[in-house]
Amino acid sequence: MVVRASRLSVAPMMDWTDRHCRYLHRLMSTQTLLYTEMVTAPALVRGGALHLLDHNPAEHPVALQLGGSDPAELAEAARIGAQAGYDEINLNVGCPSDRVQSGAFGAVLMKDAALVAACVGAMRRAVDVEVTVKCRIGVDDQDPEYILPEFLSRIVAAGVERVTIHARKAWLDGLSPKENRDIPPLDYPLVHRMKELFPNLHISLNGGITTLETAQAALDAGLDGVMIGRAAYHQPADILCRADRLIYGTGTDTTAEATVLAMLPYIEAHLEAGGKLGSVTRHMLGLFAGRPGARVWRRVLSQGAHLQGAGTALVRDALEQTQEQTALAAAARAV
Repeated sequence: MVVRASRLSVAPMMDWTDRHCRYLHRLMSTQTLLYTEMVTAPALVRGGALHLLDHNPAEHPVALQLGGSDPAELAEAARIGAQAGYDEINLNVGCPSDRVQSGAFGAVLMKDAALVAACVGAMRRAVDVEVTVKCRIGVDDQDPEYILPEFLSRIVAAGVERVTIHARKAWLDGLSPKENRDIPPLDYPLVHRMKELFPNLHISLNGGITTLETAQAALDAGLDGVMIGRAAYHQPADILCRADRLIYGTGTDTTAEATVLAMLPYIEAHLEAGGKLGSVTRHMLGLFAGRPGARVWRRVLSQGAHLQGAGTALVRDALEQTQEQTALAAAARAV
């Protein structure tokens, strides 16, 4: 199930792909593989922060991304994650933030393929679910043409069968995490060459992909999967509402409007449990991106979600105003 789902996945994104976001995304696509935010192994093993693993059964297929560099600790964190019900455990070898570097994990691990191999080997021995890796093509002054094949060889020898490659270097010194998402040039051809070198390795492409058509082109060119990050968050309907039909050849398209209505019972339950409306609706702001009414949708939710007593009535009001704007725009085009 997870291997098929990984034809398209939503990238793990800190502060974004939390459980509310993942539930929203699942309503739009029943097939796409979803990822948690990165959870550090020390937080689970030493800190006992098991609440970070909370998820709704409806989210499946869903993968847990871990950060860390100690094989024994990662193995224990993977065991905890698998016990919590995650379908896949992924090791982060791509995050370039200073905080991650200080913990000796993330993209800095591209410099130590042997350690990464030891980590994933220990994780695989600890769990029955699949252990995967998300990496960069290299860091700093490394030559990706040399370093990436060596890196992949090591993790494949350790038993990794699926990898997601962000087709950019990470510059650990001199660029911020935000700049590392845009400034280093993309090298898609290199990722395609890795597929030729490792034909039995399931390779997903990540980085700079903003449409389903681009994703399908990568699949048609021989890659096994595509991972989309910011576009799937900021324009989720454009990416996910057509994904089941276009990427998986099953099901029918969903709509932003239907997704809003389907979210209402979830929001009600969240509020009844003492949660805040804004914790959920902040992930819904991009539902109508690029459409008439998108501005009023964002404005009503942004201004009202944090007011005392705000609930699903506000979401319904935002939807009604958005639909009115859509109808006005359609009437204007018809004149």
